[in-house]
Amino acid sequence: MRLRTGSTVLTFTRRNIAGGYFFGRTTGPTGRRDKRSRPAPTQDRTDPKISYDSHTDTMPNRTLLGILCLCLGVLVFSIQDALIKAVAGTYPVSEALLIRAMVALPILLVMVHRDVGLAALASPNWRFLATRSSILFISYCAYYLAIPALPIADAAALFFLAPLLIMTMAGPYLGERVPWQSLAAGAVGLLGVIVMVSPGAGIFEWAALLSLVSAFLYGFSQLMARKIGVAESATTMAFYQNAAYLIGAVAISAIFSATGFHKTGHPSLDFLMRPWVWPSLGDFLMMGACGVIAAVGMVLLGQAYRLAPANKAATFEYTGLLWAPLWGFLFFAEIPDSGTVVGALLIVGAGIFALNAGARARQAAPASAAID
Repeated sequence: MRLRTGSTVLTFTRRNIAGGYFFGRTTGPTGRRDKRSRPAPTQDRTDPKISYDSHTDTMPNRTLLGILCLCLGVLVFSIQDALIKAVAGTYPVSEALLIRAMVALPILLVMVHRDVGLAALASPNWRFLATRSSILFISYCAYYLAIPALPIADAAALFFLAPLLIMTMAGPYLGERVPWQSLAAGAVGLLGVIVMVSPGAGIFEWAALLSLVSAFLYGFSQLMARKIGVAESATTMAFYQNAAYLIGAVAISAIFSATGFHKTGHPSLDFLMRPWVWPSLGDFLMMGACGVIAAVGMVLLGQAYRLAPANKAATFEYTGLLWAPLWGFLFFAEIPDSGTVVGALLIVGAGIFALNAGARARQAAPASAAID
């Protein structure tokens, strides 16, 4: 969608985050385009070298390429989950986070420099960015603290409640109209969660709540990204998020180093409180690979939503529920039970229904291409 404000045209493109929503300036008052922009609609649309907004481009090859990028992005992030679970029994979460963030830092600096320039990091919205980044840090920690105590498939399925939470929270937070289909889908997704965690069955694992907390905070952070996205690029937001990981990892380490560690017997608490251990080369490479994965995954997911219509691309985010049980089975001998399968199907089905219903509603409603 394009909004015209005076002599400036803004191009809006949805992007998952680890980046939320990307908003890029197409033309400025001088008529010049920056290096990440797309051509103005007055240009010749027959030129095959020109790229266009995903919602107006119907070329099948672009849509397929976008879907491929998204599937690859989901794949690499699922590999990160397996890597974190592999080191969770030996190292603390703060150590894994710090190494990941340090490896991602130079990659993100290059991305910011190429996208908007390093001067953009001195943002007037730094308080808002810092708040959002802190929320994402807590979300990230909660999810990875759940992984040692839960099968990867369970943690991933519970986290995929996030798209439904985003749709239902958009009303009170952004003032958007929430259609009844989204509310119904949210109820079905909640039913899937209840089936998965089996409350009252005597096998409830409280670490499942960590995945749910992570999904809620992640969803809220994405709504914050929508609110600030006009003013900030996705790469700037990603850099602030990585900075929060660095600071947060040091803070967690300092807190639990000062209090001392006593083995609790619960894998999630031990992963949080365990003292630092000098990593072996192999473990260091695994934790460092998480930083590379984070940067590469952001690029792939951002490209996916640039090339493919959002409602089509977002559906394929649920391919993560194919990879999670596979890694769990291959590397950790985890076999999903019937509750996991049924609950995951309910969550995925509700999410796909809500996405498609939302797309149909947008197509039916009259849209304004410009606001003067």
